[in-house]
Amino acid sequence: MSTINNTNDTQHINDKLSTLQNRTVMQQLPGMPTSDGAGVKLTRIIGTPQLDMLDPFLMLDCFESDDADDYVAGFPTHPHRGFETVTYLLNGRMRHKDNAGNEGVIEPGGVQWMTAGKGILHSEMPEQQEGLLKGFQLWVNLPAKSKMSEPGYQEFLPESTPLEQRDNGIKIRVIAGETNQGTVGPVINAHTYPTYMDVSLPANTTFDQTLVNEHNAFIYVIEGEVSVQDSTSSAQGKANNTVKAKNLAVLSKGDNITVSSNINGARFLLIAGKPLNEPVARMGPFVMNTQTEIRQAVEDFHSGKFGQPA
Repeated sequence: MSTINNTNDTQHINDKLSTLQNRTVMQQLPGMPTSDGAGVKLTRIIGTPQLDMLDPFLMLDCFESDDADDYVAGFPTHPHRGFETVTYLLNGRMRHKDNAGNEGVIEPGGVQWMTAGKGILHSEMPEQQEGLLKGFQLWVNLPAKSKMSEPGYQEFLPESTPLEQRDNGIKIRVIAGETNQGTVGPVINAHTYPTYMDVSLPANTTFDQTLVNEHNAFIYVIEGEVSVQDSTSSAQGKANNTVKAKNLAVLSKGDNITVSSNINGARFLLIAGKPLNEPVARMGPFVMNTQTEIRQAVEDFHSGKFGQPA
């Protein structure tokens, strides 16, 4: 495990944050129970009637069960085209294979950022018959110019996803983006310039993170309860938005987010990215810009062109 201990000039950070506009909660919603793959039970958080997408994020699923019957069938071979899938595990093991000969295992704290591009056939199967399997899959759109690019992977073991540990006990697993104290995630993405952080807060602590003002952003609370403070709230003052466990909060535009825990502590995902502002046409595992391109994707899939060299 890569562990980074950072201590910065607190006054310098506070002075900088005081000039930023804090993000607030615009919308808050729970996920929707559903199933996917060969019957894997999961909670769909983005990609529901309440939140169809949050550009560039097309879908967010949370799978969590210690009952093997809920997950053991996994996600047998299926296609993707036109977007990226991000699989992040908290507990358990998941094996990935595709029809181009790539194979690997995702472990707790590890991540796979797959660019489906012009098309890939792959499977994601649990590497366990018992115990807790818990994690997330995020779908991130690709711009029109990159939808037919060659498929590719950024896959990182837990020791390659840095864990920042602060003096006040805050821990941040950084998958993409950079924390205010300089820890940089391993994922490189010049399409949406994402931020993806797994933040654990001890009791009664506050976390600040600057974000690009134009990026869309949300938090998903994994455990506990957090308060999101607006610009008029002090770090120790009363926050104006409370987000409970297993709820997603869509954030307003702004340069910074300030999140505080209560006496029980909390854990949440912070995810942000540059919106593409392009038309979206989708059908199941295909996400393009027009219905004509969707029809072509279906034809190419049935013609066996996915995962084949140009």
